Amino acid sequence: MIGKKIIESEPIQSVKVKEALEEFSQENELNYEQNITLNHLSRFKRYSVEDSEKIISELKDKIGLRHKVAVRIVDLIPQDLSDLRLIFAKEATNIEKEQMEDILEILDQYTIIE
Repeated sequence: MIGKKIIESEPIQSVKVKEALEEFSQENELNYEQNITLNHLSRFKRYSVEDSEKIISELKDKIGLRHKVAVRIVDLIPQDLSDLRLIFAKEATNIEKEQMEDILEILDQYTIIE
């Protein structure tokens, strides 16, 4: 990483990372870190890229969540309120129980892929 400078940093869905690594591996050989990342991402269930983008926009518009938190929710796919509480434990935002239930309802509208 010598000589590299981070210009911009934005959280993206893990499904997009997986898709980018798979596409990159078609023409290039993955290094150790890339292989480990791709193997890790292949083990977990995810939403499709289109669904994850829809979910993130809904969470931002309807609930008023920041992009970073919405991406984390899409990646972790919480199943109940206790899972959501863990996600919000490090956030400075106070979120009501009704809003958490709304988040779970939004997530239930979409299908998880293998």
